[in-house]
Amino acid sequence: MSKLWGGRFTKSAEEWVDEFGASISFDKELVLEDIEGSLAHVAMLGETGILPESDVHQIRDGLKILEAKAKAGELSFSVKAEDIHLNLESMLIEEIGPVGGKLHTGRSRNDQVATDMHLYLRRQTEDVLQLINGLQEAVLAKAEQHVETLIPGYTHLQRAQPVSFAHHLMAYFWMLERDKQRFSESLNRINVSPLGAGALAGTTFPIDRAYSAEQLGFASIYENSMDAVSDRDFILEFLSNSSTLMMHLSRFSEEIILWSSQEFQFIELDDAFATGSSIMPQKKNPDMAELIRGKTGRVYGNLMGLLTVLKGLPLAYNKDMQEDKEGMFDTVKTVIGSLKIFEGMISTMNVRTEKMEQATKSDFSNATELADYLASKGMPFREAHEVVGKLVLDCISKGCYLADLEISDFKAASDLFQEDIYTALNPYEAVKRRNSAGGTGFKQVSLAIEKGKSLLTEFQNQN
Repeated sequence: MSKLWGGRFTKSAEEWVDEFGASISFDKELVLEDIEGSLAHVAMLGETGILPESDVHQIRDGLKILEAKAKAGELSFSVKAEDIHLNLESMLIEEIGPVGGKLHTGRSRNDQVATDMHLYLRRQTEDVLQLINGLQEAVLAKAEQHVETLIPGYTHLQRAQPVSFAHHLMAYFWMLERDKQRFSESLNRINVSPLGAGALAGTTFPIDRAYSAEQLGFASIYENSMDAVSDRDFILEFLSNSSTLMMHLSRFSEEIILWSSQEFQFIELDDAFATGSSIMPQKKNPDMAELIRGKTGRVYGNLMGLLTVLKGLPLAYNKDMQEDKEGMFDTVKTVIGSLKIFEGMISTMNVRTEKMEQATKSDFSNATELADYLASKGMPFREAHEVVGKLVLDCISKGCYLADLEISDFKAASDLFQEDIYTALNPYEAVKRRNSAGGTGFKQVSLAIEKGKSLLTEFQNQN
């Protein structure tokens, strides 16, 4: 197969050189986007009179044939044709004859590939948004079942204060809401058309870039042709947003892994999201959560890889930029898979409420309640903190917890203590009373769930 750009060359590269330079092994992922962009381009060529209608109809029919074959998996790609653009152009010429070569009038592979990636990421970002929303629904549904389920809250992975399990889950809901906002906002930068920018300088043909942008559903066009073909900020933004999302999923995975351990026993994962051991029959491993935690690193790597590729490039297009696609495709696959797995994992996990409640009663996570109790009766909080610290130390020496102390022990520490101290020490009462805005009090958690429901409904109505 002779190169479509080979007129200036006197010899062909060796096969292994062709293979090294070709991108068809991965950019064939853009086949439908490339055809979509070509259909818009040829429509514009007809609208502006650059090509006669007879040519436009013939090219459009040929592209539709290729589109049908692509959807049926019937297209065969060649390394000799290098990339998805030249592969499809060669196929088009083979399908309809030399008139297929007119399709490339007024455009370059540089603006063509940029257009493909804008189309691809717009579609994938919209899918990611729906999946994040689905995971939020699963988190919210589980939270709604466990507003009054207590769990130890941790700092430094040490028990700190009892909290509502729903409150803990809803923390991830709000993280995901920020992720959704970031992806939504990035659509503004993705939804811009580079088509018609040419190789870097535009074209002498009287094209109508706004028309082709409208055909493709883009909100605007790039204002500078050099920027249009060299900009990969929209991919970097997607990779950055994906890295933050995966960081959130990784943190959630870590908690799920801990909670499902023998040491915690707070939850049990459904068998569909766990695996066994080839040697230890008793094992039930949280492998899906571990994989998501692990795959976070590859998403970070894809972001750093593209940042490094772009950091020293002069304008406009350089072959280095061929390295923008594999990491993008991999990140899309990883993020979409992780979100689907996570939604199922949260929806089906069994919450062991009795284990959680028991844990809140066998520690000193109610110590802050004692300090607050004394502060509410006029003692400066710093003094109250010291008094309670000494009581905790006394309990440790006796091998008991604060609720096990006699009222005489409390009064020996401070005359401000009364019989109602035992109510203050009750974990349920401690959580229930924390009704400051955004707190773990049951009323506040219920309000947060209702607000979350409204946000999800609003998102669905807008999409």
